[in-house]
Amino acid sequence: MNAVQPSPSVFQTGHVGLNVTDIDRSERFYRAVFGFVPMGASNDPERRFLFLGDGDRLLITLWQQSEGRFPTAEPGLHHLSFRVESIEEVRAAEERVRSAGGTLRHGGIVPHREGAQSGGIFFEDPDGIRLEIFAPTGASEGGAPYSDAPTCGFF
Repeated sequence: MNAVQPSPSVFQTGHVGLNVTDIDRSERFYRAVFGFVPMGASNDPERRFLFLGDGDRLLITLWQQSEGRFPTAEPGLHHLSFRVESIEEVRAAEERVRSAGGTLRHGGIVPHREGAQSGGIFFEDPDGIRLEIFAPTGASEGGAPYSDAPTCGFF
């Protein structure tokens, strides 16, 4: 029997769950950088979690159930990327990341690859989880960090 293959257009990311070491610190960071608002939570010491979103949609769930830093050398999430419409929005996000104490990579806004119009900022949250905020155009002014590889792949 032939199985019906699902169409990729049917799937959309629902939300992303992230393990964090300090849910209060992570809440401050994600709210400051992204403007997310709480949409549900548990303060039970054994099961702390926080739902964050835009008020209508759940986007990120923080789970306080880990220790240490995110192990980028282990299999799992490489990075989480967020698209905005303009490079001006990326610039504003860069300032918020700096103010929130995030670790910026590549010194600021860079293109996705040499000569690309798209690009943005690449940074880490307080637990070392790698994040990206990018715009589809406007990032071509600076050079890409690597001439032979995508910027988002190596930070």
